[in-house]
Amino acid sequence: MTLFSANTIWCPMMPADLAATVALAATVHTDYPEDNEIFTERLALAPQGCWVLSGSEGVMGYMLSHPWRGSISPPLNTLLGSLPVPADRWYIHDLVLAESARGQGAAQKAIALAEDAARRLGVPLLSLTSTRHAQTFWRKQGFAPEAVSEAERAVLASYDAEASLLSRPVSL
Repeated sequence: MTLFSANTIWCPMMPADLAATVALAATVHTDYPEDNEIFTERLALAPQGCWVLSGSEGVMGYMLSHPWRGSISPPLNTLLGSLPVPADRWYIHDLVLAESARGQGAAQKAIALAEDAARRLGVPLLSLTSTRHAQTFWRKQGFAPEAVSEAERAVLASYDAEASLLSRPVSL
């Protein structure tokens, strides 16, 4: 039985959501741990790209995303310090759903939120680093591998040996 319902909605992330977000990340991303400061910084730098899926269980998902420039992804568990200006893409740092929220379109709604943010900023591309576990999902969402440099290969290795830089055009 799923606890996903019509009352489960994506809401802008607030500082009060950080503890639940970090706790969810710790249960879902056991192979890709990140310090609490990563979540706090992403929210501070790009609140327009940080969302929580709120439902009967509380925080059932989250998305961290932000403006970015170029095809060198932020390494895993690394503070950014600032965002590049101008940006040429919108980077989805993380999209996580609790097991009970999966398979019901919540991820596609989060991707649409990222696209809206990209459109508002006027950037034509969504990008992300996909781990080996998520490749099939992201490709079904229309993301395709980008050609990567040696520098980007080193960043991808901070995730796992099969990680890929994936991108897709922002839909109109």
